[in-house]
Amino acid sequence: MEKPHVLLVDGMALLFRSFFATSAVGQYFRTTDGLATNGVQGFTRHVLAAKTMMKPTHMAVCWDMGAHTFRTEMFDGYKANRPAPPEDMLHQFDMAKNISEQLGWQNFGEKGIEADDFIGSFTKQWQDEVDFTIITGDKDMLQLLKPSVKIAFMKKGFHIYDVYTDDRFREEYGIEPNQFADVKAFMGDASDGYPGVKGIGPKTALQLIQKYGSTDGVLSAIDELKPAQKKKIEENKEMLMLSKELAVIKCDIELDIPLDKIMVQQYTEEHIRICEDQQLNLLARQLEKSL
Repeated sequence: MEKPHVLLVDGMALLFRSFFATSAVGQYFRTTDGLATNGVQGFTRHVLAAKTMMKPTHMAVCWDMGAHTFRTEMFDGYKANRPAPPEDMLHQFDMAKNISEQLGWQNFGEKGIEADDFIGSFTKQWQDEVDFTIITGDKDMLQLLKPSVKIAFMKKGFHIYDVYTDDRFREEYGIEPNQFADVKAFMGDASDGYPGVKGIGPKTALQLIQKYGSTDGVLSAIDELKPAQKKKIEENKEMLMLSKELAVIKCDIELDIPLDKIMVQQYTEEHIRICEDQQLNLLARQLEKSL
């Protein structure tokens, strides 16, 4: 029997990408009250296109709920370098979650926890029962790859993705997906604002993990390293350990959700009317095509 196919959507990644892709060319698709809807319409249309293309049987949309998380508790600098969202985007966070719910998509998010951690916990909860496709723009997710988990990185428009399987990852990186957080521990992550070990870039970080297997493995073999590398690591050991903790996606959130709760719904004329009422006309037109 074919396994259920669950599509896990990184809601914020799609919303931001849609907002910036259209605002860059001045397309905000405003309502008569002047509210921009470009991010919301791009996000929802992206999900609709993905559903048509990937044919999931089940779907969940995972959201970040505010900037304050358990990772910012661990490290003040975590994501601190990110600029505040533009004003035209602020109202679109709630708007996106609302329309997502109205279309029958299940939203998941909790203050203090990131979308990645929900996505990771889904893949863990049903790891042997279902196949997953994760839609995101976030390379951190590579650590979640397994035979049952694929990751589709958004590339261009609504239909072009760069899809990773665990086999492709092993071939390209020469390590297991769950070792990717160890690589991040050494190289850091500029967009998440943690430095890793200053002076160690992606290439060296990967070579260290290929050779020694983990952050701890490198530390146990520290005397084998070149003097300059050894010095950098010893001087930044605390930040290395902290970076590893920040890089690991938490997969142990108690979800307690039956699979049938996230079954893909059929659309009706009512859904089109809901979109039209909110002046989400591009979305309404796309929904019409899928009836």
